[in-house]
Amino acid sequence: MGAAISICKASSSGAENGCSYVCPERGRMTYMDDIARWLADGAPHHSVGALFDAFCREIVRSGLPLWRASLGLEVLHPEVSGWQHVWTDESLSVAASDRATAPTSQSYLNSPTRIVDDTEQPFRRRLDKPCPDMPLLEELRLSGATDYVMYPLPFLDRTRTAVISFATRLPKGFDPVSLDGLEFAAKLLSPYLERHVLRRIAIDLLDTYVGPHTGQRIIEGRVDRGAVELIEAAIWFADLRGFTLLSERSAIPDVLAHLNTWFGTIGEVVEAHGGEVLKFMGDAVLAIFPTSAEHNRETACQKALAAAQEMCLRSEAENAQRRSLDTPPVVHGLALHFGEVAYGNVGASHRLDFTVIGPAVNRASRLLDLAKRLDREVLVSHALAREVDQPLIDLGRYRLRDVKQRQRVFTLPALGDVQTS
Repeated sequence: MGAAISICKASSSGAENGCSYVCPERGRMTYMDDIARWLADGAPHHSVGALFDAFCREIVRSGLPLWRASLGLEVLHPEVSGWQHVWTDESLSVAASDRATAPTSQSYLNSPTRIVDDTEQPFRRRLDKPCPDMPLLEELRLSGATDYVMYPLPFLDRTRTAVISFATRLPKGFDPVSLDGLEFAAKLLSPYLERHVLRRIAIDLLDTYVGPHTGQRIIEGRVDRGAVELIEAAIWFADLRGFTLLSERSAIPDVLAHLNTWFGTIGEVVEAHGGEVLKFMGDAVLAIFPTSAEHNRETACQKALAAAQEMCLRSEAENAQRRSLDTPPVVHGLALHFGEVAYGNVGASHRLDFTVIGPAVNRASRLLDLAKRLDREVLVSHALAREVDQPLIDLGRYRLRDVKQRQRVFTLPALGDVQTS
């Protein structure tokens, strides 16, 4: 590191030029040791925002001429590209960027972040003249900034954006010693940030692929094959009608668009009513509404039934729009059942699936087959119907495949239908 070098010098103009605290002369070794010790022992690590805010305050406290700092971290999420934390004058703001538009947005294409992403090298610009090529830097210049620098954070995974920037209002900008101190401080902060990013990615991926409740169980360590717990749940099984014919007659992109539209509606409806989609299987969906300390049997079943009703209403509205555009309607079948299921891990030693199994799941599947045979949009089992205080149409008793006794089934009342006891 070399001999001791001054980080900042006492000056009566320090505060108004962007350094809220003026420190005595200190050596670089001492300063870096202080930052490292603070990160290890005193920094808040419960969130990226808390850590970054405290880090910026520590930088200012130790004398570096910081006015504004920005942290850009990319994550893996189907809707969010990443998060930007901006610290200015001891205040912190956080904004998310949309995954669909972030890589092609003008704010990214005309930014220091894109240059650092492409080159993996620091970017610096003195803000002593207009910056028409970079609107962000021009905005900072007009706000009084005189110098700007951005560093790539040395994450182990270099495939995603991880950058930190600093700006000052000192008339002469950053001197070499300040730049050296900021870059080294960023390197010290980097592993703590990457730990947060990796955890965020793990949680987001589990939420995306297995659902938040199941993902939480996996994060907690419930990954032993065959490890299950018995729970009671309303089971929601749905599939598309005529999907095979659609697949044969339509181009694959059109089939995928059709399927994703339908899956998207189901996901919104199920989650809005407190359920969780466990899996998509071809053109079918399995979801559950489990009982809990807050949700008894009646509540879980009522939520599942309300979700089914909303799904039918939304499908009807979407199909009316599709018919007006001369496109084929989306026709679905839906089965609702209630019972005890085994909730946990099944599969091969290195490839597990967190799901629900048991006779109740099988009956829900057979009920879905019956809905197709009867050309009914929704069928409800007697096990679920008796838990809700809501009018349903009794269709009588039917035999379900591989189920010995005939089962009493119900459907939702249409306009003008009369409840059958």
